Amino acid sequence: MSANEDLKINDEISVPYWELVETFVRASGPGGQNVNKVATAVQLRWNVNASSVPAWLKTRFQRIWKSRLTKEGDVIIEASEHRSQARNRDAARERLTAMIRKATHKRKRRIPTRPGRGAIERRIKAKKERGEKKALRGKVDGRD
Repeated sequence: MSANEDLKINDEISVPYWELVETFVRASGPGGQNVNKVATAVQLRWNVNASSVPAWLKTRFQRIWKSRLTKEGDVIIEASEHRSQARNRDAARERLTAMIRKATHKRKRRIPTRPGRGAIERRIKAKKERGEKKALRGKVDGRD
């Protein structure tokens, strides 16, 4: 994946490369001199509101990922797990692609069902048996 390549979500949907803003910063953690000198970590920023993706995808993305969005409607993804800038860029783009793909999947609508006659009869029979068992737990009359 190169810097000037669109982010392909599926056959119909893709995010143009110019909508993505990549900032390179110094990574933290282990890595020695390379981490201290080279800006390998990537901050990928994508504004959902100003995007060219369909409106239904924008609303679904915002509903699913509302905790990850800024007030302006940006989603910020940081990648610093690799030592090279290119691999971190690819990792950040892959994460954004996965987030958008999750928003494209529509949940299957649940159709409420009713229990069958046999299930109702078994339930009532079990309740009666339990009631009889508890009725036998009553106080014992010692007059016999």
